[in-house]
Amino acid sequence: MSHPHPELGPPPKLPEGGLRVTPLGGLGEIGRNMTVFEYGGRLLIVDCGVLFPEEEQPGVDLILPDFSSIRDRLDDIEGIVLTHGHEDHIGAVPFLLREKPDIPLIGSKLTLALIEAKLQEHRIRPYTLEVAEGRRERVGPFDCEFIAVNHSIPDALAVAIRTPAGMVVHTGDFKMDQLPLDNRLTDLHAFARLSEEGIDLLLTDSTNAEVPGFTPHERDISNVLRQVFAGARKRIIVASFASHVHRIQQILDAAHEYGRRVAFVGRSMVRNMGIARDLGYLKVPPGLVVDVRTLDDLPDHEVVLVCTGSQGEPMAALSRMANRDHQIRIVEGDTVILASSLIPGNENAVYRVINGLTRWGANVVHKGNAKVHVSGHASAGELLYFYNICRPRNLMPVHGEWRHLRANAELGALTGVPHDRIVIAEDGIAVDLVEGKARISGKVQAGYVYVDGLSVGDVGEPALKDRKILGDEGIISVFVVVDSSTGKITGGPHVQARGSGIDDSAFAAVLPKVTEVLERSAQDGVVEPHQLQQLMRRTLGKWVSDTYRRRPMILPVVVEV
Repeated sequence: MSHPHPELGPPPKLPEGGLRVTPLGGLGEIGRNMTVFEYGGRLLIVDCGVLFPEEEQPGVDLILPDFSSIRDRLDDIEGIVLTHGHEDHIGAVPFLLREKPDIPLIGSKLTLALIEAKLQEHRIRPYTLEVAEGRRERVGPFDCEFIAVNHSIPDALAVAIRTPAGMVVHTGDFKMDQLPLDNRLTDLHAFARLSEEGIDLLLTDSTNAEVPGFTPHERDISNVLRQVFAGARKRIIVASFASHVHRIQQILDAAHEYGRRVAFVGRSMVRNMGIARDLGYLKVPPGLVVDVRTLDDLPDHEVVLVCTGSQGEPMAALSRMANRDHQIRIVEGDTVILASSLIPGNENAVYRVINGLTRWGANVVHKGNAKVHVSGHASAGELLYFYNICRPRNLMPVHGEWRHLRANAELGALTGVPHDRIVIAEDGIAVDLVEGKARISGKVQAGYVYVDGLSVGDVGEPALKDRKILGDEGIISVFVVVDSSTGKITGGPHVQARGSGIDDSAFAAVLPKVTEVLERSAQDGVVEPHQLQQLMRRTLGKWVSDTYRRRPMILPVVVEV
C-alpha cells in the first residue's frame, strides 16, 4: 500500500495520456468532500462540501476545502458533479461559484434543487445539468456515467469517469440497503457491467469500513419510532439532519398513524422539506404538516416538532431549547428523539444537549438507548461484496478518518487488490493514473479555510490559537504611558484582567516589577514601544505563571506622549 510522505513536493507536469486525481477534502476527516480530476489540461470536480467545526475551532461557522491549487485554473473546470445533497458534499459550492459563477453543476433532480435553493441565498443563479442513473454525459474530455446508489438521502449517484487514461469510479456515499424506503437499490448490475469493462481506479466510501457485517435497513427504524410515539404522553420533538428525507418520512408516517400534527422548525429544515415535498420525494398526507405558529392551539399529545440540532450545534434549534434560549420551552413529559448518528468530534456537544434536555424533564431517545438511527454508509460486509463485484485494478479509499481509510484498504486487499495497487492518500495528495497503475506524484496545498461570519479565509490557525487561549485562560491587559524621547513612565502601569480568575487587586504585587523593568530599559536607552511591550509581556507573564500556574493572553499597551 502506498501512502503520503510529509516531504512530498508539488506534483510534476502530468504525463501525456495520464489522469490526475487530487482530493482537496474528505480524506482523514468526515466532511469537506472534494476531488479534482485532471486530464488533457481540463478539470472535473466531484463534490464540493463543508466540514463543521469542533470545539477547538471557536467562532468558526464552516470549514471549506482550500481552492488555492485550482484558483488560477478556474477556466479549465468543465463542471462540478454532485453525488448527493448532503452539506458535506454541496455546502462549499456557493464559495467556489463566488469566484466563477458559470461553472456548470451536474447532479440529480433533488441534489440540484437543494443546491439551487442554497445558491439563491448567495444571489447566484447557476448553470445546471440534471442527470439520472443510467445516463451518460460528455463533460469536456470526461465521459461520465451515473449509477444509482442507496444512501440516507434520495437521488444519490455514483459516477464512472472514462478518459483515455482509463475508467475511474467514484461511489460517493453509499450503502446496499436491500429494502430501501423508496425502492431505489444500489445498482449492482451496473457496477458488474463496469467491472466487465474494467475499473482502473475505484474511489470508495470508507466511513463504516471498521463496522462488521451489513448496515441495517432504514425501515427497521419504523417499529421503534411507533413504540416511542405510542408511549409519548406530551409533545414529541425530533432532531435530524435537514436533508434526511427518508428519516423525516418515517416520522411523518408515525405522526399520521398516531393522530399528531407535524411542524418543521428551523430555516434549513423548512426549506429542504418543502423542496422534497414539492418534488414528490416526501409524501405528506393532507393536513398533517402545519405552521409552527399554530401549535399553541393544539393539545400537547397531538404535536410533533421536527428540527435541526442532532449534532449539538450551538445555534441549532435543539441546543437553544436545551439552553432555554428558544420560544419552544421543554417541559416535564416531552419526548425528544435524536434521529441521527454521532459525527466524530461532536460527542461532548451532543451529550451536553441531552443533559440539558433531561434537566427540564424531557425523555431523550437517542442511538445509545434505542434503535432510532441506521447509518447511510456501507459496512465491511457490504464493502467486501462490492469489491468482489467491481474487481478494481487500483483502489483509493476516500471519505473517512485515517482509521476508516486503512480499514477500507485492508478490505480491498482481502478481496485480491494487490497491495502495491492500493493508495492511502490524504487531502492534497496528487495520485496519477498512468499506464494502468495509480501512483502518488506529489502534494498541493489543501489546508482548512475557515468561514467566520462574512469572513472567508481571514481567520487562520494563529487566530484560533488566540481564541482558545482567551477561552481557556482569559486575558490580562497592562497599560503604560511613557515619554517618547526618554522612555520614562509618565502614567501607569495599570492592569486589568478578564476571564483569568485573578482579581485586579492581586496585581499590586507585580506592578513594581513592571515599573522597575521599564525604568531600567529607559536608562539603557530603550524607547521603542514594541520593545517595551515585550518587556511588559515577559515580566507579567512570568509572574502569573509562577504565582498561579496559568498562561493567559497578555496584552501590553504602550502610549507615547
